[in-house]
Amino acid sequence: MTFSISDLEKIINMSNNIVFFGGAGVSTASGLKDFRSSDGLYHYTFKGYRPETILSHNFFYQHTDIFYEYYRSVFLDSGVKPNDAHYFLAELERSGKLKAVITQNIDGLHQMAGSKKVIELHGSIYRNYTVKSNKLIKGIDCITNTSSIPYDTNGELIKPDVVLYGEPLNDDVLNEAIQYIRNADCLIVGGTSLSVYPAAQLIHYFNGTYLIGINKEKLGIPYFIQGPIDKVFKKINLKK
Repeated sequence: MTFSISDLEKIINMSNNIVFFGGAGVSTASGLKDFRSSDGLYHYTFKGYRPETILSHNFFYQHTDIFYEYYRSVFLDSGVKPNDAHYFLAELERSGKLKAVITQNIDGLHQMAGSKKVIELHGSIYRNYTVKSNKLIKGIDCITNTSSIPYDTNGELIKPDVVLYGEPLNDDVLNEAIQYIRNADCLIVGGTSLSVYPAAQLIHYFNGTYLIGINKEKLGIPYFIQGPIDKVFKKINLKK
């Protein structure tokens, strides 16, 4: 099926209940690496460990020092800024058409661009908590202000509020995402390979008219545009 940016623009302008579901590819234009592309994080090891191993529940507790060394170097770059994809989605929300952004990303760039309704399936680098008392610590200073393992003032280990391999998604967050997708008339899936479960299964809850994919690599979605999502969205003119 031939589907163009012009077709996407028409659908967006005629829709009034759009939900966006995105992954790491949304943030690559901001300088962050994705995971599975030819230059993604999964093609590199760190101190002999694969990223999938480092970013796991067991590794966090068994090798906390290496986890934090990797986590700081990959995820806590304060110079990263939103790109055209993030700003377009924020504008689409302000227009009243976009009801929610559902993201697998933990970088907070959607909020930085101005999006208000952001459902973070895998958590956020801007929230941390103590592992025993579950005390919330906002921001990243508690991690960036030390080069070693971070502890709070009571000596409790601090853990990022991000979902690691071997950990379940938050049920409340997942159910909220499902409800938005069920109610949408247009679901745009962008910057994700749809290979991370259970998040990838969310598209099966969509009952609306237009399921649209935008990605550098092909997705098994009928309405599909191949390319960087920031460049695709930059070409869309919203009707005022």
